[in-house]
Amino acid sequence: MKVNEISSFEEFTLLSDAKDTEITGVFCCDLLSVAMGKAPSGSAWVTVMANVNTLAVASLTDVACIILAEGVTFEASLIEKARDEGISVFKTDLPVFDAALLINNNL
Repeated sequence: MKVNEISSFEEFTLLSDAKDTEITGVFCCDLLSVAMGKAPSGSAWVTVMANVNTLAVASLTDVACIILAEGVTFEASLIEKARDEGISVFKTDLPVFDAALLINNNL
């Protein structure tokens, strides 16, 4: 499954540009220091952390995209920063587990 295909799921809303990048797995973590050391490159990172450090970790780990779960979203300035840095970001009202499961079941 590619990042841009997530847009086809009604449960997800695209916040920044969706890349044509292959998703290699799903990673769930809200502790940024853990995500920084353990998020696999190419994974869809599902989290409820919506701050500038989330974008920094995504960039460092080279995840395929960020999925903000449980109704969490970025402020407009962070959405613009994600666009500028080429980081694909989605939001969903689904709980973290359900969002991850939906993505994982479509890999």
